[in-house]
Amino acid sequence: MRKISFGYTFMIAALVLSGCSKKDSPDPEPEPGPGGPGGPVITPVVPVPDPALANTIGFFDQQWKARTFTAPSYVDVTPVQTTATVSVTIDASKVITKIPPTVWGHNANTWMTNMVGEPIFMQHMKALNPGFIRFPAGSGSDIYFWNASRDGLPADVPAQIMNSNGVLIDGGYWFGRINEGWTASLDNYYSVLQETKSIGVLTVNYGYARYGTSVDPVATAAHLAADWVRYDKGRTKYWEIGNETYGDWEAGFRIDQSKNKDGQPEYVTGELYAKHVQVFVDSMQKAASETGHEIFIGATLYDAPTEAWMTNTTKTWNEGVLKNLNGAADFYIVHNYFTPYNENSTAAVVMNAGLTVPAKMMQFIKKEMQTYGAPVLPVALTEWNMWARDSKQQVSNVSGLFALAVMGESLVNQYGMALRWDLLNGWENGNDHGLFSDGNEPGIAKWTPRPSFYYMYYFSRLVGDRLVPVNITGSTQVKGYASTYSSGEANLTLMNLSDKPVTVEVDAKNFNFGKRCYWYQLEGSNDNGEFSRKVLINGEGPWLAAGGPVNYTALKARSHSVMGKLKVNVPALGAVLMVIED
Repeated sequence: MRKISFGYTFMIAALVLSGCSKKDSPDPEPEPGPGGPGGPVITPVVPVPDPALANTIGFFDQQWKARTFTAPSYVDVTPVQTTATVSVTIDASKVITKIPPTVWGHNANTWMTNMVGEPIFMQHMKALNPGFIRFPAGSGSDIYFWNASRDGLPADVPAQIMNSNGVLIDGGYWFGRINEGWTASLDNYYSVLQETKSIGVLTVNYGYARYGTSVDPVATAAHLAADWVRYDKGRTKYWEIGNETYGDWEAGFRIDQSKNKDGQPEYVTGELYAKHVQVFVDSMQKAASETGHEIFIGATLYDAPTEAWMTNTTKTWNEGVLKNLNGAADFYIVHNYFTPYNENSTAAVVMNAGLTVPAKMMQFIKKEMQTYGAPVLPVALTEWNMWARDSKQQVSNVSGLFALAVMGESLVNQYGMALRWDLLNGWENGNDHGLFSDGNEPGIAKWTPRPSFYYMYYFSRLVGDRLVPVNITGSTQVKGYASTYSSGEANLTLMNLSDKPVTVEVDAKNFNFGKRCYWYQLEGSNDNGEFSRKVLINGEGPWLAAGGPVNYTALKARSHSVMGKLKVNVPALGAVLMVIED
């Protein structure tokens, strides 16, 4: 059983609660509680079997572990006395799915320093305990040579590659064998995995199979990937063949045919990629068997129906891939940045995207599998974030709420994996996907955690091991996720999407509220309108103009002993994450 120790605060909107009720499902004759005839009513809890494992989760369920709740240190608070306008019921009579810990992982990248030489970053990463870290990540993966030094590229790598406009440009290659403070080597990445006790997710260079100038570039690129598997020796469980291989922004989308020696077409297609994946998988799985480790290999799909901007490659990608993989891939890969492209989106638009797009995407991918007669395999969302920009949305408290929504909906819709993009990026006046400040944010030190860090930190620590339904009435602006622990407790995460605080009354089915409840609250401050750059946790905020409290690992929970009904005050554009003892 996994012990979760809590000296932490859970960023979640202001919640002050009145005790926890002991009511539950009716059928058996209720027994008086420990307080005698006037005490809370305790009813028998019926064991609930786990549902059949969803194919879209599949082998990612291997990472599941039973979780045991250990009560945190806490501050006693007064129960909420105001009238509740919203009712929430945790329905522990059903289980939606066992919760794989693969849905709160992250993306590292090649340009974010060498990582291990940054003590502040490593301190935060060890606290975050991400579990799964993808690398080299993004489009750089298709120009990444894991075993090359800066001056040691293979002879068949051209100095220039063709972009989507047919123009030859500098290859811009990345190298795994380097020793430079500003960029991470492959071994630096492995050190991060080791020190954070995380599992690797690696994206091999598929572009090389297209722009390589050897007699057989596909076999050459596959051999390079297989040698990586041998060198990896089981540190990485999940492997991807290329990054967004359907996109005209990727190296290898269009090639200089005059340099190609195996008759490949100028533009990549889904059918061609699927046939190449078979070659990669054959080489990589043989390498894995030599090392005695099990690996899983994914192929890329596009996540949405045809749109006007798409090239013919993108429009026909899924059909070509799904009809021609011939059982080679173990899982499907999708990416999504949810909000309308480069729009100055409001908080309402951002949150609606986080709450609705994961379901639409999963429905679409399942339909594509069915349409093209492909097996239903696990689905990994290995990059997610938002396109919203120009109001500092990406670095705001709302981005933290958005992260809660994406993680929650990834569980509800039974994704096998979900990895946030990314740990460090570029400030660009707040249009920055980075979980940490890059040091160019005025007045903010490098490696200062952004609000999303805190939301993800507490969610991953307080969520249980089985997702159960939560029913909400009285408001469309309150959203929530509920889970249970193998040790018997219940977890509830509530989000308030409105600009006004709300009082919520909490009840449960097939669960008896026990002697005490614990919670943390997260909310923004009064800066930058609805996109506050700060997050307050149980009322404590950052010393600087952005981020959260520096003592987040030591913040005490708020708590109240069990009395009657449980009420929670959830602040505007905030969240509450709590655990209720049985």
